Amino acid sequence: MKKIFTLLILAIALISCEQEEKKDPFLIAKNQVGLLTQDVQIKDLDSLYAQDSIVKQGKNQFRSGNQISVFDKKGNELLLLTPVQKFDSTSTVATIQVKDARFKTEKGLTAKSTFKDITTNYKISRIENTLSNVIIFLDEINAYIAIDKKHISGDAKYNTDIPVEPNQIPDDAEIKRFWIGWE
Repeated sequence: MKKIFTLLILAIALISCEQEEKKDPFLIAKNQVGLLTQDVQIKDLDSLYAQDSIVKQGKNQFRSGNQISVFDKKGNELLLLTPVQKFDSTSTVATIQVKDARFKTEKGLTAKSTFKDITTNYKISRIENTLSNVIIFLDEINAYIAIDKKHISGDAKYNTDIPVEPNQIPDDAEIKRFWIGWE
């Protein structure tokens, strides 16, 4: 009887190990944003997000490419995707703007996080000073994050030629935009 019980437990363990692990639909990792991975093609988005809505935005006066918005059932925008090749259904995704705060990294970084959340959990690769934002690069997760320059202290706030140092950004400065770039 013990042998049958042992064999039964071993069989259950083997079967459970063989089952594919379900992806977290809101996890951000180096090569994953929810259900998306670097190798997913644009043509596969409809099946990948069958429970959600996909809106493909064509060329118009404000946008030069075919960005794709992903909305949940309640109409909340989750992601804004930009393909590597415009208007090519076999293209993969180049950049993803994370719009919904339910998406988070293993270390808890979301689109609603603060600069303190960034510095506590990640090594900043570089900071770029643009006209209205500072862009923070986190190579560890292929992310780049915009923080509004209104939070910046010093002359760099008004001059893009002056580099921004991390100590010029207050801990409570909120993320303005959060992107993952795979290009």
